[in-house]
Amino acid sequence: MTTYAMDKKHLTAAKDKFMDEMRAVVEDAEALLNATTDQAGDGANAARARIEKSLHVVKGRLIDAEEAVVEHTKQAAKVTDQYVHDNPWKAIGITACAGVIVGMLIARR
Repeated sequence: MTTYAMDKKHLTAAKDKFMDEMRAVVEDAEALLNATTDQAGDGANAARARIEKSLHVVKGRLIDAEEAVVEHTKQAAKVTDQYVHDNPWKAIGITACAGVIVGMLIARR
């Protein structure tokens, strides 16, 4: 696996973790808003309105980011599929080498 592929895999994992954490933050903020609905006062109402507006913006950005990641993944899959169709013997060779390396690593344990 090339350094580029490993970096890309690490980046994808980091993006997924970030997206999961952002979803958790949004869910926690929504729960906090729901828990404080009976709080009175102009300050509480103003804060609640700002938080709701911010949550709406964050949700929109999360959806956009998720769509971008899905689109990028689909594009990468298409490029990989085309490469394998254009160079089947190279793909078989690379896969065989990767299999041998993984087999050797498993056999060491």
